[in-house]
Amino acid sequence: MKSRYSESGVDIDTAARAMKGISGLVKATWGSEVLSEVGNFGGLFRLPSAYKEPVLVSSADGVGTKLKVAFLAGRHDTVGEDLVNHCVNDILVQGAEPLFFLDYFGCGKLSPEVIKSVIQGLARGCSDNGCALIGGETAEMPGFYAEGEYDLAGCIVGAVERDRIIDGGSIDPGDRVWAFPSSGLHTNGYSLARKIIFEEKGLALDDEIPGLDRSVVEVLLEVHRSYLPEIKSLRQEVDIRGLAHITGGGMVDNIPRILPPGISVRIDRASWAVPPLFRFLQEEGGVEEGEMFRVFNMGIGMVMIIPAADEGKIEARECRWKPFRVGEVISGEGEVLFV
Repeated sequence: MKSRYSESGVDIDTAARAMKGISGLVKATWGSEVLSEVGNFGGLFRLPSAYKEPVLVSSADGVGTKLKVAFLAGRHDTVGEDLVNHCVNDILVQGAEPLFFLDYFGCGKLSPEVIKSVIQGLARGCSDNGCALIGGETAEMPGFYAEGEYDLAGCIVGAVERDRIIDGGSIDPGDRVWAFPSSGLHTNGYSLARKIIFEEKGLALDDEIPGLDRSVVEVLLEVHRSYLPEIKSLRQEVDIRGLAHITGGGMVDNIPRILPPGISVRIDRASWAVPPLFRFLQEEGGVEEGEMFRVFNMGIGMVMIIPAADEGKIEARECRWKPFRVGEVISGEGEVLFV
């Protein structure tokens, strides 16, 4: 016999089965610092003893309308990884390394298969970044979401030694601006990209995007890249004075967030080849150049500011995603000037 609650669209038993199916995935991300169990009201995490004067750094974010592509494709195993990597990059900007992560999954009707697939991505992202997935919330809310859709958001907490915080305060004119390549759109600009690709060009998920030799679904579900390994390694030798995660607002809005008063940066647009995906969106969507640089990352996922004397150290190091110089720091009013 059905309960009155299940008649309203919420199935407690299904939720319980879904949670049981993901407990192993969650625990696989844990180390000895995790003191709680799956299902506790709150996650308990013991700060590693190696820290001398730790400062906690936190951030919260979502995947945005990239989820719409996952819904269309019926592929849910990458959006969790997108979310974790995005949040890792956000606290990395202050020099923090991730400690633990909590997620929020809201839907109209819970599917154990879908939630398991999403958690697989979350767990993979956490494991790759040395981060424990210690809790979250799964909410089934009939009538609140369209059929087959859900929302995914998360909160990350990391730590950095107080004397190792990156705050941009030491950035000076003459410093160099370097950039790490993105892996596509990351998790920003999808509302415009979907409009151009699906509505205006009428492309299907399996169609190839001209000039890329890859399908629409492959390109749009490319995982948001984490820059933690590269930055962590470089900090051993390089004086990283500022980092900017290039998300919504592009370089135009994100780089000024880390600049001290009286400082601007000059970016040479010819210093890197903008990936074909962005040129396709610009040309086929009739998007002005200035708007492209505010909506999309244009092939740059993280910007790094270092003293000129340290450039040789970067050039001599092997990186999985090799950074490249894109500009320099100048006196100014906190702007990004393109030349």
